[in-house]
Amino acid sequence: MSGISIYEFDVLMAATSTGSLSEGLHIIPDTVYAWLERQCLRASNDSKPAWLRLTQRRGHRAIQVTSFVGVIRAPDGYQIEVLPKVGKVIGAGASKARQLLIEMLCCLQEFRHLQTDTANLAAARMPLLEVFIAEFLRTVGHIVKQGLRSTYTTQQSNLFALRGKLMMASHLRQNLCRADRFFTEHDEFSINRPENRLLHTALQRILQLTASQTHQQLARELRFVFAEVPISADPNMDFQRVRLERGMGYYEEALAWSKLILEQQSPMTGRGGNHAPSLLFPMEAVFEAFVSKHIAKQLARPLHLKTQARSHHLVRHQEQNWFCLKPDLLIKDAKKDVLVLDTKWKLLDGLKANGTNKYGLAQGDFYQLQAYGQSYLNGSGDVVLIYPKTGAFDRPLPVFEFPKTGGLRLWVLPFCLKSRQLLVPSDAPFKMVFKDLFERVT
Repeated sequence: MSGISIYEFDVLMAATSTGSLSEGLHIIPDTVYAWLERQCLRASNDSKPAWLRLTQRRGHRAIQVTSFVGVIRAPDGYQIEVLPKVGKVIGAGASKARQLLIEMLCCLQEFRHLQTDTANLAAARMPLLEVFIAEFLRTVGHIVKQGLRSTYTTQQSNLFALRGKLMMASHLRQNLCRADRFFTEHDEFSINRPENRLLHTALQRILQLTASQTHQQLARELRFVFAEVPISADPNMDFQRVRLERGMGYYEEALAWSKLILEQQSPMTGRGGNHAPSLLFPMEAVFEAFVSKHIAKQLARPLHLKTQARSHHLVRHQEQNWFCLKPDLLIKDAKKDVLVLDTKWKLLDGLKANGTNKYGLAQGDFYQLQAYGQSYLNGSGDVVLIYPKTGAFDRPLPVFEFPKTGGLRLWVLPFCLKSRQLLVPSDAPFKMVFKDLFERVT
């Protein structure tokens, strides 16, 4: 299996296209390109955000990836790894961009078991999908060392000796002329339980996904331990049957990875024909989770952080609330809302304040934050837009004021992905909201 690594918003063209390559433009096999085109057309009828879009380059049809990162896997096994665009801007390279993405994914609930120490080391030498596979195999290996758990399961079978309870109706129907047989129902202590079936099924799936000989060999060795465990006939049903009994905590991580592998579970999953899953994650959601996790650690007591607050609506119509206002982050104390923050995964340019660019800010975001400020802060106080820190945007922008409100101000602040800290101006009225764990800039 082969593949390439690209960044958000890079463009893909078929191998038969002519012309010279440029930065952000990549050539892929014709069959893979044709499959991606079909995904674009299918996605155009979907209500979910598009993870691909049709475009043109040099007079040829092309496909552009959007703000989703992760792994796109074509039916023939060709893999396209999509990395955060900030890695290209800061010149970090694919390895560093992959490590950054892994650290950010750890903040998502689905990846809470991802161990960054081992994963970051692996990210320097293998694609993202192989990093996930390595983590899964590590957790299954831990279970094998601890020992597979068994349980009593009820079975019915036609035996040569009476065991358990005789099922009279079935016994008479099947053994009327067989005095040496007994149709019984009995309990058997076995490793055939939902948790083990799911792990075995995920190991089988790994053999189809991985291109690493090392991972294939390890998966086969681990499958040997599960030889007496059947493959799950219905993984969705088995996930509902999972019961982590006392002393089975060491199963939790591997089952979380199994769910990801078997269900392609992610904030957005693109599925193609012929069982070709694409594990894609919207960077807006990943960035929001990353920022919220680290800002929550930096708040002064007794303040606390609430994500996706839903306590206010934009309008009221015929005694009904319409259009819920859901800021990404809301800092509260016991009595009131203190600070509203919204994250935006967009690269700003702090030097382009004039003309139509306006730092790269969107007018719609200002309308949105004004509505949040009016509802949550009664039109007076501070609202914050948070963007990733880059070389072109490494300092907070001068404060924005809404002139026809009761003193509402908007701050545009960079969040450093490396130090995991928000850069707060020393003259910001809300600076005391945070402990001395954030970067103050003058």
